[in-house]
Amino acid sequence: MAAYTHATGLGPLPMPQPKLADHVLDLFSLKGKVASITGSSSGIGYEVAYAFAQAGADVAIWYNGNPSAIAKAEKIAKECGVKCKAYKCAVTDSKEVEATIKQIYEDFGGLDIQVANAGIPWTSGPMIDVDGDEDWDKVINVDLHGAYYTAKYTGQIFKKQGHGSLIFTASMSGHIVNVPQMQACYNAAKAGLLHFSRSLAVEWAGFARSNTISPGYILTEISNFVPTETKEKWWKLIPMGREGSAKELVGAYLYLASDASTYTTGADIIVDGGYCAP
Repeated sequence: MAAYTHATGLGPLPMPQPKLADHVLDLFSLKGKVASITGSSSGIGYEVAYAFAQAGADVAIWYNGNPSAIAKAEKIAKECGVKCKAYKCAVTDSKEVEATIKQIYEDFGGLDIQVANAGIPWTSGPMIDVDGDEDWDKVINVDLHGAYYTAKYTGQIFKKQGHGSLIFTASMSGHIVNVPQMQACYNAAKAGLLHFSRSLAVEWAGFARSNTISPGYILTEISNFVPTETKEKWWKLIPMGREGSAKELVGAYLYLASDASTYTTGADIIVDGGYCAP
């Protein structure tokens, strides 16, 4: 009988079943895995890096303008008993991203998990009121192009080794239009990430997984510029009536990074206190 051909053209069907641990907690373990997280010197990225290390992974932290990441990496390594190293890289520079990913692969001897988390907010208000295109370009370059570069060069490694999990930090802003702030640029970038990840999930189905997490309003430095009166309007629109903490996100990242999610690809997990539910 002729072999069935996978819809993506990546090989014959059926695909092999993964060998999974019997105990559920072992499914969530990252022991023996290497994880890399962009934009992880603070905020969501740092909490994810710390959680992955607690779960047993060796971790590469990425930073650009925050050298405190070096000391944080040393702290994680000491507290969690894993290898943890900080790498300086501007995710807007394709060559830098390529070199950094290759260096991580060499330093750690592999790369199992990549979180494309680096991002910046739109702070300029209504798009048509902004002079020039620099603000638009800056957000798109970090939030979308940076994720693309990260995915491209990580994917090459995943394909070579035959496995890997890519996780994008998207946003509920890719699903809804935020109010009262005007941020069309940021929303467009995050919506782009959602479909980019779904597309990669199909392209990479024979060797790796691609998923997204869409946080709602989270208490991190990225929203420090927002006045209290604006946040009060947010709280009224969030069914749970508050912003989340970065620690309330790490379980979703751990699921997608671990063997608990070996049949999950092209998915998005919304963690937003119910904002998108109504």
